[in-house]
Amino acid sequence: MRQSIRINGGSRWGRGLGPIKWGNASKVPPVLARFQFDCRAKCPASTPARSSLPTNTMQTNFLTVLTRDVVEASRVRSGQSVGGATPNTTGATLIQPSGRCTYPAFWLRDHALSVASGFITFEEQRHALLLAAQTQQVEDWRTPAGSFVPKGAIADHVTFGGEAIFFPGTLDAKVQSSAWGTLPSLDDHFLFVDMAWEYCQQKGERGILSEVIAGLPLSERLELAFAVPRSRPDTELVWCDEIDRGTSFGFLDAVVHTGELLFASVLRQRAARQLAELTGNPKYSAIAKAIGRSLPEVLAHSGGLLRASTGLSGQPDVFGSAYAVYSGAVEGKARAAICSSLADAYQDGTLALRGSVRNILTTDDFSAQSAWERTVGPIPLNEYQNGAYWSPPTGWVCFAIAEENEPLARKLADEYLAELREGDFRQGAESGSPWECFHPQGNYRQTAVCVTGVTVPLAAFRRLGWCR
Repeated sequence: MRQSIRINGGSRWGRGLGPIKWGNASKVPPVLARFQFDCRAKCPASTPARSSLPTNTMQTNFLTVLTRDVVEASRVRSGQSVGGATPNTTGATLIQPSGRCTYPAFWLRDHALSVASGFITFEEQRHALLLAAQTQQVEDWRTPAGSFVPKGAIADHVTFGGEAIFFPGTLDAKVQSSAWGTLPSLDDHFLFVDMAWEYCQQKGERGILSEVIAGLPLSERLELAFAVPRSRPDTELVWCDEIDRGTSFGFLDAVVHTGELLFASVLRQRAARQLAELTGNPKYSAIAKAIGRSLPEVLAHSGGLLRASTGLSGQPDVFGSAYAVYSGAVEGKARAAICSSLADAYQDGTLALRGSVRNILTTDDFSAQSAWERTVGPIPLNEYQNGAYWSPPTGWVCFAIAEENEPLARKLADEYLAELREGDFRQGAESGSPWECFHPQGNYRQTAVCVTGVTVPLAAFRRLGWCR
């Protein structure tokens, strides 16, 4: 059933379907990046080294400055109120997913994916990490809507008033709806671990892991969160069924996936590697290895990409496959097949438009009416998560294509940068790039000044050696 919430006179559901009334983004003094991103723990040893090849056509300095300004426009400082939401009473600055107040709350996922950009301060990282820990579910809870929030669950987003919301589609902590699944979003549990790992890597020390939050050290909270999503004992892959379903990845939370889940499993593998490093417990290394073996065995597709799931909407998944390469979750033939398939699809015109990428190739649409087999409520074809072109995963896709054909990957990046320049939000209220997603059909646009639309590609371009 379609549900909506009112924001600035517009409506949205899931992460943001529907018309949005944009406000003017205020210009405030920018901050400076503080570190060079160390990707050693994220790049598999087999990944070929990238040469530093900044070029005029890449215009990566433009992307760096734009990212700085997008993040700054999205900051909500202590006591500040934006988008008609309650003031930020959490005690420190939070970063919302959009500089135009589309999502007036703290979304853990968007924060976690943005940290590697270099524009989230240590203070902001620390506050966000401890806020996620403070709002972790303390005991099993059956919500009024019938959903189930298990002990140790991590919030999907937190209001500026500090209330935990475990499901997409609402800013009301009392309306923990089951429309997007009866279980909390699965990916946030592993991204919580990623936030802690990133902070420790960038800070160069692990003292925060010993900090006690409501009687429990952060290190134990990380392990508790990791254990919440269900996994198969033989493959270690995350799974769900239609009755007890959770979102595999938030950028696909309006798509119904069941069975073994690609994106959540890739995130679990990454989190397992991180916990192995942070705790020294060998069980996490064993989990990571098992997932690495199982992904291509269980989720392989004849076209080369990995399937999003083994049940409903089990079609080849562009986002999840590209991220599996980017995170080092797959190796060997499976990795090469993904990279080759993405390169071919880009050349065929079935993958990308103006530098943004579709979550499913146009040739893999389920029907003439829908890209995916099933969505949460009716979503028109080629809108939002049902076939629009998304900017955040462009960096992951470029990274994967570069292993097959780096000049081709640079071409995709150039198209992405050209679109950003043309629609640069700093030109005025009529401009909105980076958009979260768009499609030429009906001139569809969704979520202006999208933080992950620049932070995620910038981090990937740095790993490729294309910029500093």
